[in-house]
Amino acid sequence: MPKMLAFIDGSIYSESVCDHVIWAASEGQSEISLFNIIEGPSSTDTPSNLSGNLGAEARNSLLNELSELDQKRSKLAQKKGRLTLDSAKERLLSGGLVHVETHLRTGDFVDTVSEFQNNANLIIIGKRGEAADFAKLHIGSNLERLIRSTNKPVLVAARSFKPIDRILVAFDGGGSSFGAIEYLSSNKLYQHLECHIVIAGREGSRGHKKLKNAETLLKKVGISYQVFYERGEPEKVISNHVENENIDLLVMGAYGHSRIRNLIIGSTTTQMIRSCRVPVLLFR
Repeated sequence: MPKMLAFIDGSIYSESVCDHVIWAASEGQSEISLFNIIEGPSSTDTPSNLSGNLGAEARNSLLNELSELDQKRSKLAQKKGRLTLDSAKERLLSGGLVHVETHLRTGDFVDTVSEFQNNANLIIIGKRGEAADFAKLHIGSNLERLIRSTNKPVLVAARSFKPIDRILVAFDGGGSSFGAIEYLSSNKLYQHLECHIVIAGREGSRGHKKLKNAETLLKKVGISYQVFYERGEPEKVISNHVENENIDLLVMGAYGHSRIRNLIIGSTTTQMIRSCRVPVLLFR
């Protein structure tokens, strides 16, 4: 049975993550593992060194109070996390899903993903977390760490869910592009959707040369598709096509062919996640 890992944190994206899970599981029974991970306190929560400012008795009293406060915070975080999970599970069950398990974890996000991802077919996460700075269009730090560390498909949920009828595959001829095509071809969920394959660049580029093999896969399973050759910078080409053609889901590789892939997420990918108002399905 297909298995999905979904991550929520109580942010405004949590409901959208649940709705994307319901959509992704709509073609058959799937096991859903729903996670809320409580990570350690940030460095800003670390108290200053007061050894030179207070006497021993006052210092010990303050440290005891801080310790009690930390315990209260921890208990409140656990309670909030459990309530968030229970609410999300109820949303999934009401959406027709049956096999839903919840995990309230304390620790590192990537460690949890590494522990549970082996049998997963898809990972679903919101674009930004609870502490995101929306004004600066930052993507969530856990999302970036996830993309860098997993080889599983990652569905990045938009701020709100809307029905998905038309998808865009950003195709550059690389391995991740073929991974996306193979995934779509093997998943019934995508076989009745309108598929746009967009190749940015001049004729004769890698994407042009490698397209035939991708088309063979799509034709084999009967996926209806159109190919668009569009000149220009990939970020602008993809963004304009998403907007002008009313695309509901962007499918793309997490990295291109640049050496910079070893340092940060591919620049095109980062820009698309930041700016697109549609969900993004990423492949390594």
